[in-house]
Amino acid sequence: MRRPLEAGAAVVVKIGSSSLTGSDGGLDEARVARVVDHVTHLMTAGHPTVLVTSGAIAAGFPSLGLKTRPTAIADLQVAAAVGQTKLMERYARLFSSHGIEIGQVLLTKDVLGNRQQYLNARSALSRMLELGVVPIVNENDTVVVDEVKLGDNDRLAAIASHLIGAGMLVILTDTPGLFTDDPRLSDDAELLSAVLHSDGVLDSIRASDGKGALGSGGVVTKVVAARMAAFSGVPTVVAAADVPDVVAKAVAGEAVGTWIDPRKEPLSARRLWIAFGLATSGTVTVDGGAVDALVNGGRSLLAVGIADTSGDFQQGDAIEVVDEDGNLCAKGVARVGAADAMIPGVEVIHRDDLVVLREKRHRPPSLR
Repeated sequence: MRRPLEAGAAVVVKIGSSSLTGSDGGLDEARVARVVDHVTHLMTAGHPTVLVTSGAIAAGFPSLGLKTRPTAIADLQVAAAVGQTKLMERYARLFSSHGIEIGQVLLTKDVLGNRQQYLNARSALSRMLELGVVPIVNENDTVVVDEVKLGDNDRLAAIASHLIGAGMLVILTDTPGLFTDDPRLSDDAELLSAVLHSDGVLDSIRASDGKGALGSGGVVTKVVAARMAAFSGVPTVVAAADVPDVVAKAVAGEAVGTWIDPRKEPLSARRLWIAFGLATSGTVTVDGGAVDALVNGGRSLLAVGIADTSGDFQQGDAIEVVDEDGNLCAKGVARVGAADAMIPGVEVIHRDDLVVLREKRHRPPSLR
């Protein structure tokens, strides 16, 4: 399942806060230098690289006289604003010592849903890579409240992978990879070497909500990010940041961390946005005939196939489509509200607004 990265293929490297900071909560110069060395190795080997970095809040809150990461949204925003300059200053200085220029890019996950923003971001990132510049990508913590609360840099890394057509996404963290269970709580937890993006074990992993003390993300966001990348056709490696030459080993196809194998047919940007960018407002349960029509026939969802609905969704809302056993089959944008979804002859989701998520002969993945 593992395979080496093709020559010249682009890479997205994501580094989390816990892998950049020391015991005092501030940035650890040696850890920042280590990720710079990882990226420099890729660039030298001919792989254009985007670095998606957390750490702005961790870099900023000590300067505000705070002993721990704040929890109030306003404090988080201020810490991000102060810390972003400190984080970029360190990256600029360290990359400069290798003769590499960097450029800061602030994005949000909404870039997938806005066609002009999507094109502008893709064009800017592509041109930076052509010029040998390393884009340093971060979420816009100062103004985007949801990202401050949820820690979406993992998903942002998956979006960046899609934008540049990356050959691989490498998520560096403070654990060796993904485990079958929380290794802090279970002696039976096993490190997963390689899994399919649709493997049911990933759904089990997502039930865990463990988080680091400094980071706002966790295992859940990494699984979601890996699946987002997978639906873009990009494989993901989740590995420990402190393993020597970990990124070089990942791109060489060596057995480091956890490899998540991608989907063979990538989704478009709009369908990625429907699947992962839109909040779910309701659910429709469909019969076996409708499942076959959606999964194998590429059809629209009609009211005749709907057995039940839940949630007070309206026209234009995103809804999930599940089979009669509760397994997720698809997600789409409703053309009618819940009150009209079971009226005979009604088209509930047009196929152009539908993302089929069920893999034939595989357990369907969870996006929740």
